[in-house]
Amino acid sequence: MAIDRLPPLNAIRAFEAAARLGSYVAASEALHVTQPAIGRHVKNLEGWLGVRLLERSPRGVTLTLPGAHYYQAVSQALQIVADASARLAGQDNQRWLRILCVPAFASRWLTPRIDSLRKLRPDLKIAIEPNASFTAVDARQADLGIAYGLPGELSGVREVLLRPAVFAVCSPGFLAQLPGPLTVADLPANKLIHVDDGTWWNSWFAANGLLVRVKSDASHMSNDIVLNLAERGHGIALATEVLVKRELEQGTLVRCLDQAVPLESYQVLTPPQAPSEDALWFINWLQSSLREAFPQARVESARVLP
Repeated sequence: MAIDRLPPLNAIRAFEAAARLGSYVAASEALHVTQPAIGRHVKNLEGWLGVRLLERSPRGVTLTLPGAHYYQAVSQALQIVADASARLAGQDNQRWLRILCVPAFASRWLTPRIDSLRKLRPDLKIAIEPNASFTAVDARQADLGIAYGLPGELSGVREVLLRPAVFAVCSPGFLAQLPGPLTVADLPANKLIHVDDGTWWNSWFAANGLLVRVKSDASHMSNDIVLNLAERGHGIALATEVLVKRELEQGTLVRCLDQAVPLESYQVLTPPQAPSEDALWFINWLQSSLREAFPQARVESARVLP
């Protein structure tokens, strides 16, 4: 597409903020504009694209399936622009560590620790690029990646970090509306929030001995979006303690039932080239920090893979 055929940047920023934060009100506060302005920008973008991106409700906004795919692309593009701008605005002799990372892990675990991490190595600049779908790392794009997947799905695996248990969560208000204690067999009939076409929920059901097939009517692409929706009472989502430890402690999310099973693992991916000293330092910090924070999570490998 030619540059002159790009949609308006303000409309893109308004859509990205509304989708990420789940409401026009939150987006208007983040971008320091009025709520009607956010609505106009999103409407203009939908008109420009010829497709509906967001569905509004009294509880906020949710992504349509085309909107979820578009959100993934534009959020990555905006992050790339931000990172490139930051690098150019800095000094030529600054050292950068570029990290690809699955979005929910980036926003819910890694980003809150960046300030303390930088204090350990203040001369190192860190750029985090959320990416929900990468399966390998190109050295031109990043120095390393933090992915979530099954063995054999990912290329260039250097270290398997944790294989945390997966369990069902929802808001306290949503749980209070349900009749009586839930069982695994009760969940398919309830409002499930999906990160994909239903595959993750079906894998979880199978691991708990329930052979059912559920399908999603909306795929939200990122666990961060799914868990934000669960916090606002939109339904039941799957989570790991890595992603929702704070929310469980604060009571904004609760576990729906006791069953928890490990599925995929968090894994560090590196390019074919030998990792830099900064990348190796970060991997060691990441490994020790995760295992200290979640000592009960299953460790698949404690050694560096060839």
